[in-house]
Amino acid sequence: MVNAQNNFKATQIKFERVEKAYSEKWETLRKFVEAGGYGDQFSMVINAYKTESKLEIWLKNNSAKTYSLFRTYDFCAHSGTIGPKVFEGDGQTPEGFYYVNVFNPMSNFHLSLGVNYPNTVDYARTGKDRKPGSDIYIHGNCVTVGCIPLTDEKIKEVYVLGVEARNAGQEKIPVNIYPFKMTDGNMKKYIAQFPAQANFWKSLQAGYLAFEKNKTQPSVSEVKGKYVVK
Repeated sequence: MVNAQNNFKATQIKFERVEKAYSEKWETLRKFVEAGGYGDQFSMVINAYKTESKLEIWLKNNSAKTYSLFRTYDFCAHSGTIGPKVFEGDGQTPEGFYYVNVFNPMSNFHLSLGVNYPNTVDYARTGKDRKPGSDIYIHGNCVTVGCIPLTDEKIKEVYVLGVEARNAGQEKIPVNIYPFKMTDGNMKKYIAQFPAQANFWKSLQAGYLAFEKNKTQPSVSEVKGKYVVK
């Protein structure tokens, strides 16, 4: 099993852009990883906040129980407003609980990490007569129609950390995309502006608060078109 995992990094690093990202970023990143006590086998959670334009990387040693904040990156472009993605072409960035399902070392946007949008909650929202859209990525460059762009330099770091986590055995790296930091104050403020999102955002807030409290990725299931956080 470990050998199969180690092959993931070996396969990725054969690609020129990944090899370059490692040569430019990994030595410095590894020093911070070691200083943070994460060791050389770690797991990763990505939390993104649309209003704040922040993408957080949380890490934990594979023998540890809780995550701690490792790095925060700024989005470098935006599209749409707060509120979930509903259909193809609406320009919206999704909101919800996802995971990395693609490592693309030959992206049109330097390097990219694909997110498993649409999930069953997204399909339920879109309905039968419309397409939900697809191809949602965290990527380089600085343009977007619904994705999360970080610049080439920043995506190199995030991508390398993702490869390391995947290589250490993490099959699914969570990507939690929130409309904003889901404090009670923010909920009150933004629900007043977007009342139609109240119930959906409350389901997201349950995940946000669980992570804030426990510093572990909550168990989230998709039940009849809704998120259920345990």
